[in-house]
Amino acid sequence: MSRLFGPIRQNGYVVRDVRKAMEHWIEVMGVGPFFFVERLPVQRLRYRDEPSSAAISVALAQSGGVQIELIQQLDDEPSAFRDFRADHGEGLHHVAFWTTDFDTDLTRAERGGLTVVQSGRSGKGGPDERFVYFDTTGHSGTMIELSEISGDKGRVFGKVADAAVGWDGSDPIREMNS
Repeated sequence: MSRLFGPIRQNGYVVRDVRKAMEHWIEVMGVGPFFFVERLPVQRLRYRDEPSSAAISVALAQSGGVQIELIQQLDDEPSAFRDFRADHGEGLHHVAFWTTDFDTDLTRAERGGLTVVQSGRSGKGGPDERFVYFDTTGHSGTMIELSEISGDKGRVFGKVADAAVGWDGSDPIREMNS
């Protein structure tokens, strides 16, 4: 458990083909069901202090206490996902901590020396759907995400977790409107 943010709540993987990645997690790992958004709206996306219009597909499932996120970038716009794939290929891109006190946790992280490299708002872009990724230049690879879950995003995450409890393998991919 992180002494700064509590437990890791999500492992986020950058993948080349989100549908093939879901298939692997479902058939080989037995994890699901996945909630899938073909083109997730990301509002106010900024990467390295510049606006970006990167388009992504996202799939979410739950495995015990950890959410699995699969991310496929659909274009070549600047983003942490694009650069990770260019530098590392597919793999674990980030671990995420969830918060209902975003401003306090962000300030604590920045005071602790972490630097925001990517930020935005998920889904509808509500004021309670913010996220940031911190620069990991000193440690190549896995980034840290701080994700606000006070609003709609938190309710979606709860739905994903609830669906995994006792999942029998049926309806393994569920289209989700953003």
